[in-house]
Amino acid sequence: MKDTTKILRAKGLKVTPQRIAIYTMLSHTDEHPSAEMIYHTLEPTNPTLSLATVYKTLCLFKSSGLVQELNVGEPSARYDAIVDRHPHAVCSCCGKVVDLPADAFEELRQRAAGLTDFSLESEQLIFYGKCPNCK
Repeated sequence: MKDTTKILRAKGLKVTPQRIAIYTMLSHTDEHPSAEMIYHTLEPTNPTLSLATVYKTLCLFKSSGLVQELNVGEPSARYDAIVDRHPHAVCSCCGKVVDLPADAFEELRQRAAGLTDFSLESEQLIFYGKCPNCK
């Protein structure tokens, strides 16, 4: 909890129990949850938490660079506390989202920059398929 408090303060954010709970959950999971998933996970131990608070907090965290928002083709965005650029794989059956190593596609990134003559700032690379459990 002390680490989360330091991280929030370093970004100039007010430290609240709800923000601590949301960031702690996100930074300790590889599930890439949606706002609704976060709310349903935290609500039993944080009875003052509302879904609106989760959405507002995620928006604040996103604009502060604490989380990244993933649009994986579902009605709701998913969130990831790993903000360094890295690709993802999404199961088209169960919706599981998995991180892939950032350096695995560096050659592709360089090729895209060369083909477009763009100075690339970021990318969001997502692969779709079936996870081992759904195959």
